[in-house]
Amino acid sequence: MPVFRRRKGSRPHLVPELDDLDLGKVRRRVETCWSRGSLDTAVMAMMAGVLDDAGEDWDRKAHRLRVLAGAAGRALPGIWRQHNPHHQSALLLHAWSELLQAQQQGSAAGLDEVRETLLLAAELLPADPTPWTLHLATLRLERRPSREMSAIWREIKARDPWNREAHLQALGYLSPDECGSSALVLDLLDGVRSLMPPDAPAAGLELTALVRTHLRSVAPGGLTALGAGEIWRRPDATRALEQAAHYWPRPGFLHHAAALADLNLLAYALIKSVRMADAATALRATGGVGTPWPWSADGDPLERFSHYFGRATTTN
Repeated sequence: MPVFRRRKGSRPHLVPELDDLDLGKVRRRVETCWSRGSLDTAVMAMMAGVLDDAGEDWDRKAHRLRVLAGAAGRALPGIWRQHNPHHQSALLLHAWSELLQAQQQGSAAGLDEVRETLLLAAELLPADPTPWTLHLATLRLERRPSREMSAIWREIKARDPWNREAHLQALGYLSPDECGSSALVLDLLDGVRSLMPPDAPAAGLELTALVRTHLRSVAPGGLTALGAGEIWRRPDATRALEQAAHYWPRPGFLHHAAALADLNLLAYALIKSVRMADAATALRATGGVGTPWPWSADGDPLERFSHYFGRATTTN
């Protein structure tokens, strides 16, 4: 079921496509098909067009696939694949929707079939890192050993060194909540920090790790939660926040598909570190487009985002 709803006018709103207007048009058509349980050829052509138009911008292709997989449910991608069995994007959308279904059910059943689909997609377009990124996502669900993750990671990095989706999947896999530990997360960050361009699609990796660490500290409540703010006074956190706050809100500095999501992340981190003036700058840079995470950690995401965005746009 679609989670997002577009709000009229200039009020704060949550839309999964962020500022990708072409994707938004297709997403709304797909949701209409989802509600009636059928998929017509015109919408299939629209999905193919918006995914093909991403070209070799693998980051944008992954963003568009993620949004369409979330909007289409489970049946529609299967229908598209049946009509277009050799269309690489149809295979990827089907695999992503099956992966989302497995995540929602908390089950690894059917993932062997998903990987078979991903192998076909990889053969059809060898340069595309997306099949390997989704393969990594299946390893997360199955809690597979790190040697398997390492092999897939090499395939991804050889194709798109700073792919946002792939880095977030790796971060999830290596986290102490899943297959790794805090030490392994630090190893990942140390391995990319000095090499990653400041405007790369994966630029938000370190802030994502910091926010997740903060939320992990808050979750138990009690004294542990009271000390969660200390995270933002660590030298690595201070450095990451200062660099992001200085550069990211500048018009055009971040130009990847999910740049607005990273600005939401930055604003949230700055609020938690009590840097309210910088947070206001980041919020204004979103243009009122919010994201469910990380605002959902504090309650209703639209209400929380709207609250802080309203304060940011009514103060000098």
